[in-house]
Amino acid sequence: MRTALFLGGLAFLLAVVWGSPLIKLLKHYGIGKKIRIEGPATHQVKVGTPTMGGLMIVVPVLVITAALNIANLLGATVIGKSILMPMTAMASFAALGAIDDIMGVRGKRGDGMLARVKFPIQVTVAIIIALILYFVANIHSVVVPTVPDKIDIGLLWIPIAVFIIVLSSNAVNMTDGLDGLAGIIAATAFMAYAVIAYLQSFQIEPYPLTEKPVVSYLVPFSLTVAGACMAFLWFNAHPAQMFMGDTGSEALGATLGVVALMTGQWLLLPVIALIPMAETLSVILQVGYFKLTGGKRLFKMAPLHHHFELLGWSETQIVQRFWLVAIWSAMVGIALALL
Repeated sequence: MRTALFLGGLAFLLAVVWGSPLIKLLKHYGIGKKIRIEGPATHQVKVGTPTMGGLMIVVPVLVITAALNIANLLGATVIGKSILMPMTAMASFAALGAIDDIMGVRGKRGDGMLARVKFPIQVTVAIIIALILYFVANIHSVVVPTVPDKIDIGLLWIPIAVFIIVLSSNAVNMTDGLDGLAGIIAATAFMAYAVIAYLQSFQIEPYPLTEKPVVSYLVPFSLTVAGACMAFLWFNAHPAQMFMGDTGSEALGATLGVVALMTGQWLLLPVIALIPMAETLSVILQVGYFKLTGGKRLFKMAPLHHHFELLGWSETQIVQRFWLVAIWSAMVGIALALL
């Protein structure tokens, strides 16, 4: 755990150092945010703020994790190479998000990649990751609170895994709408899963030093992600100097889903990631209610954080209150993992 905490601190320092040059680079190439007209009017002042700031998180995490696990990645053990799965999820969804961000900046409409194009790509990448986790890493079980042993659910695990990866990716993406919100929520969720993975490592039978269980690799990885997220918040705190964009939000969400699947504690994801799940549910309910009632709205605006904005809450109030809920939900999730 000492090493894992050190890596989290190292990720924070490296990302902070990388932050200012990244902002200058994004400004140089004109990668500035376009604000949707139908969004809250107060957000129009954010037009032109550099986006794709998720690179500030993704690059240090991948570099540190690869450097730390170079021996494992070059070795022959499947368990040692399992750290490639969250890294692959982060890199692939970051690349997809970056394309979306660039299209949003360069495109005439400013809407980025169409959902009917992006969604099939997300599903395809998620299927590849799920198949590798199932057939290569031999991960296909679920932990149920109060049940002492993991439950093997067989091939049913694959479609569930695909659903979780895609859902988590889009959930964090929907949460990314206020200065500091997605970053602080993601950091909290990754810290919760780091604690869960650490606790799980004590429940596994003694193992040789060369063959650590999968969860042991997830502890430093999750804390590295959390450290990089907190560094990003240095520049994303209100008023934001840059936004993470889909480059960061989709990568963080998909990676969080993969970490949850690898621990077997994916049933707790809706608890630990309560805010992103609530944001997603608010959009689904808003759209469904709008269609069923012929144009009426359940919320003043969706996702949920915009609803509270239009109720009169300040941006800072929403972020801080949502974070308090996220801390509470993370504590509840860890407690349930201990049952």
